[in-house]
Amino acid sequence: MKTNYLESVPKQFEYYKLLGDKTFAQIPEEKLFWQYNEESNSIATIVKHLWGNMLSRWTDFLTTDGEKGWRNRDAEFENDISTKQEMMDKWNEGWKVFLDTLKSLKDEDLEKIIYIRNQGHTVLEAINRQLAHYPYHIGQIVFIGKMCAVHWNSLSIPKGKSNNYNADKFAKPKERGHFTDEFLSK
Repeated sequence: MKTNYLESVPKQFEYYKLLGDKTFAQIPEEKLFWQYNEESNSIATIVKHLWGNMLSRWTDFLTTDGEKGWRNRDAEFENDISTKQEMMDKWNEGWKVFLDTLKSLKDEDLEKIIYIRNQGHTVLEAINRQLAHYPYHIGQIVFIGKMCAVHWNSLSIPKGKSNNYNADKFAKPKERGHFTDEFLSK
């Protein structure tokens, strides 16, 4: 059975990337480096961790362990990015490596076994692992962003607007599409 999984899942990841991009655009640069306390991470630190994970997991994805010897995971949690541009460069580099690899996969790759720290995963399991991991951190970025923004523009249905949103949706005929289509086409 041919699946549309490999068409659908990149859209889901692109949607989460978009949430991060829209968050970065709404907050002052200095707030990208703010930490609630010593145990928490700044937005820039979370980006640095995602970048390290994406490079490690998705470089030579089908042929080498996803935890590369050159990765320094502990350093990813040092709050040492100093500019928004440096942070954005890491953000975009990580996403490019990840999405390019993801979009290169074929249906027949989904059952292949890859390794992360010597633990075997099917390619499908590895993608799903990241589909839980990356949105987890994007949610942290959005949460911190909402706290730091001077004025927050909702990234989903704004509070008190659910009835209007639903009325608009139900006024249209039923259709088949991906939930991200309306967000990614803008």
